[in-house]
Amino acid sequence: MSETVSNATSMDRLLRPRSVAIVGASPTPGSFGASILANLENARYAGQLYLINPKRAEIGGRPCVASVDELPYGVDCAVLAIPRVAVMETVLACARRKVGGVIIFSAGFAEAGEEGRLEQQRLGEIAREHDMVIEGPNCLGIANYVDGVPLTFVVTPMTAFGDKPGVGIVSQSGAMAAVLGVALRHHDLQISYSVSTGNEAASGVEEFVEYLIADEHTSVIAMIVEQFRKPKKFLALVAQANAAGKRVVLLHPGSSGAARASAATHTGAIAGDYNLMRTKVAHAGVVMVETLEELVDVTDILSRCKTLPNGGAAVFTESGAFKALTLDLCERLALPLPALTDATADALRRELPDFIPPTNPLDITAQGLIDPDLYRRCIPPVLADEQYGSLVLAIILSDEATSGLKFPPILAALREIRPTKPVIFAGLDEGAKLSPDYIAELRELGIPFFPTTDRAFRALAHVTAHAMAPRTSGSGALGAAMTLPVGVIPDFRSKQILAEIGIPVPPGELATTADEAQAIAARIGYPVVLKAQAAALTHKSDVGGVALKLQDAEAVATAWDKMQADIAHALPELTLDGILVETMGQWATELIVGAHSDPEWGAVLLIGLGGVLAEALGDTRLIVPELGRDAVVAELYKLKGAALLKGFRGTPELDVEAAADIVVRLGQFVLANPAVREVDINPVIVYAKGKGAVALDALIVTG
Repeated sequence: MSETVSNATSMDRLLRPRSVAIVGASPTPGSFGASILANLENARYAGQLYLINPKRAEIGGRPCVASVDELPYGVDCAVLAIPRVAVMETVLACARRKVGGVIIFSAGFAEAGEEGRLEQQRLGEIAREHDMVIEGPNCLGIANYVDGVPLTFVVTPMTAFGDKPGVGIVSQSGAMAAVLGVALRHHDLQISYSVSTGNEAASGVEEFVEYLIADEHTSVIAMIVEQFRKPKKFLALVAQANAAGKRVVLLHPGSSGAARASAATHTGAIAGDYNLMRTKVAHAGVVMVETLEELVDVTDILSRCKTLPNGGAAVFTESGAFKALTLDLCERLALPLPALTDATADALRRELPDFIPPTNPLDITAQGLIDPDLYRRCIPPVLADEQYGSLVLAIILSDEATSGLKFPPILAALREIRPTKPVIFAGLDEGAKLSPDYIAELRELGIPFFPTTDRAFRALAHVTAHAMAPRTSGSGALGAAMTLPVGVIPDFRSKQILAEIGIPVPPGELATTADEAQAIAARIGYPVVLKAQAAALTHKSDVGGVALKLQDAEAVATAWDKMQADIAHALPELTLDGILVETMGQWATELIVGAHSDPEWGAVLLIGLGGVLAEALGDTRLIVPELGRDAVVAELYKLKGAALLKGFRGTPELDVEAAADIVVRLGQFVLANPAVREVDINPVIVYAKGKGAVALDALIVTG
């Protein structure tokens, strides 16, 4: 090969190599070098294979060379099955020989301390300097099922890749990538590529996702990620995947503090804010799951079903008790089970015996054994109902004889109908014997089969929530960016800024003397409140910086003097900008509204019940700033204390739309002003429906 190799940065050279070098090839069973060679030989790898072992002239009849320097120029991929101490020298040698891609199994880099981190950083520099793709270190390699190229030491059987696209696996954990691959194959799902990225010295999950989006052999990308090192790039890639009709499902450890600490010792990751990440990726269009089992099950649905469920689920079952259990579970999962429309109920009533009422879930009882054609007659009117986005067939299988009675008419109905909406088949009795041919035919029809209903409902709940989540933006950034002070902006000036963007605030002015305060109070009307103002004074009430319900000029003067004395005693070095005099409005229900701009992920908003409830109950939600008013209202009603917003024990229904308007305008503000780092509006007072909402206290931080 020529000493000058073009397209050296192409991921194809790593994932679809025409030539492979095994550095550290070995005849010892169980060694990494021997396992990789066995995988390639079992897969009947048709490319050029080079073995490197300085102590052997041949292995298994294949010739060996002593070092990387003896390789021809331009080998596509080198797999390093060698100790960590030899990695750096070997990677440099690969760079000299124009190797396109390098897979590094060895651990002991960034996850092991500062010395390892610096060595890993140097590996990334070498990759960039020499247009080389490096996978790892601390990874298990790749498995290319499209071409039959297993570059991993894990035993990886290869089967012929079919004519339909499959699942691409991208995982920072090599062990979990291997486990996920076994589970997907058990579900008869075809895998295109499986990649474990490890510590990501040079190429991370983002680069491999980018490759799979463009890959014609991949329709779903299943990911296990502990940290996104390029969050904004990943969000942009998800948009590309959506546009290409490809679906991304993600399992991300780290919702607990202990898991985040574990991630740092596992892959060298410094885990960020899990909730912030989850908010951004879910809104971008990623299906988030909680467990490995859910990752497999959601991937099954996304792979087999032609469309996503645009609506709630309909359920057919054969047990009244299970019907009740389904209602309980789906309420916990927030999986909608809409009631039948009159038209659909009438259509079912014509097909059902009198003793079976048409409901959702529909309990067919044991009538399906007596009248097997019942399924064929009942499925079409439910699938035709636009409020249903999916149908779950929760069937009692019992034994081979019983399943032999039920499956043929169900399969016949599905063959005849060829449903375009997702249909899920779930057995109630896991372990019941049935012909595998039935499962195979269901899957051939694009219908996932689950051994338990619990798994089916949990997976469907994730997919349905993803499909029905609002992704349309609100009205966008509000006007041009404003010229804002740098640093902490005190309450008075912060509320002036909020008022400029249309967020209601109480009438008020800044006073620098007691006489000015009395004059302002007379203009705006009693009662009033005094609030001390300074950039360094973020917790005013802690030092006597707030005085409430002042009814006259004398009360204002007395409160002024006391406030000045209290603050001087508590914070003698502090110089006040002045004291804000505001109308003391009627108290009502409190919300907290805030914004945070993360340098990696971008901006998010926080909404929740204000006051002590925000801290005591943690009743808050993160949302993206692009949401419109209807979507924000829906999010507010998802709070644990949403009953307070709807009217509770005689209290009036609140003006949630007015509160949502404040949230939307704040979102527009932070989108238009990327210099804003934090906004805290606490409390937002929400009055009865039609009476509005007002921001009482605010703090903006820029930088």
